[in-house]
Amino acid sequence: MTKDAATNVVPEGVELVYDGKTVELPLVEGSEGERGIDIRKLRAETGLITIDPGYVNTGSCSSAITFIDGEKGILRYRGYPIEELAEHSTFLEVAWLLLNGELPTEAELAEFTTEVTRHTMLHEDFGRFFDFMPKNAHPMPVCAAAVGALSTFYREANTDERVQKAIVRLIAKMPTMAAYSYKHSIGQPRMYPRNDLDYSSNFLYMMFGNPCEAFQADPVFARALDLLLILHADHEQNCSTSTVRMVGSSQASLYASISSGIMALWGPLHGGANQKVIEMLERIAREDGSADRFLNRAKDRDDTTRLMGFGHRVYKNYDPRAAILKTTCKDVIERIGGSSELLDIAMRLEEIALSDEYFVERRLYPNVDFYSGIIYQVLGVPVNMFTVMFALGRLPGWLAQFLELRRDPANRIGRPRQIYTGATKRKYKPVKKR
Repeated sequence: MTKDAATNVVPEGVELVYDGKTVELPLVEGSEGERGIDIRKLRAETGLITIDPGYVNTGSCSSAITFIDGEKGILRYRGYPIEELAEHSTFLEVAWLLLNGELPTEAELAEFTTEVTRHTMLHEDFGRFFDFMPKNAHPMPVCAAAVGALSTFYREANTDERVQKAIVRLIAKMPTMAAYSYKHSIGQPRMYPRNDLDYSSNFLYMMFGNPCEAFQADPVFARALDLLLILHADHEQNCSTSTVRMVGSSQASLYASISSGIMALWGPLHGGANQKVIEMLERIAREDGSADRFLNRAKDRDDTTRLMGFGHRVYKNYDPRAAILKTTCKDVIERIGGSSELLDIAMRLEEIALSDEYFVERRLYPNVDFYSGIIYQVLGVPVNMFTVMFALGRLPGWLAQFLELRRDPANRIGRPRQIYTGATKRKYKPVKKR
């Protein structure tokens, strides 16, 4: 079947018959064979709208950034399999790929790395910004507020050149803001970024270093962090990415759009899943350490026990990111010279679930959150920073999606419809005055 290369419209369409009238709706097809019904003229010709809570059957845009096949467990950035990027790339290389559509040349990557490294420092006035935050504030809203505050320090990014500068600033300064938010929460002095360190090593230094002693990031830990950031870099039109696009559609600033994405990611149904996994594993360890008994309770309909880190809204197969992290998890634990009770429990849970008919029938496979929390814990990252780490990794994807939206000539301000279910017209009755 051929299709129009310019519009991706295939020759046949879908007919909708309503109130004696037939409306033809075109089919569109993506580069991987995905098909959708273009309903842009539906309301104009029929007066009807579609209802799709959670937009699970609605394509809000066409995108050339990330491809997911949940049935087959496939994730690709710009056509490159996540397994190959995880094995061969760095986070900054993947960031360039997402932003520009192609892998960088050696010269381009060197220039991009230098540019990012030179912009990691925050304005000194930002110190006072963090000082005014409550000590017990969660680092996630602190980071969101800090990103929004960047728009008060820099001119509005309303031209292509300024947008590109803002993108570099965000990639460079986000680790610094994240580390500052953590240091503030524990009452320790902030550590200035170092230009002699790579991206992930620099972040670990700002997180765990202190002025009283030398700190050198373990290269195994730095690589594990870099890998985690790569695996989280983009994931199609999820809640936070759609939020960035929705806010960006109003021509809000890049900083405002990214800040909104951070707040959307903060939700426990989105970015907080790996925290739930750690809490589950710690609960099993506290009780009796038996993964078997825990899974039996999880299968009991009368029991409130839930298995966390298994299953995914998109993947109906093994999450490819989880397979990569399983090996990385073992590497970092071996590096500390011991075993991990939580990892042992996690691997036993996976072993049972992958062979238990109850979980197999429901296609509940480990997802990216299942092992990421254990890795963060070994690295020394506290639980309340898990979603911040997620945001740090997802940032290039948000930026790429914002750019794609900005460059799309078909872009319109987001304006979903609704079906009104409230009161019909009624007469106003003034309140009686005494």
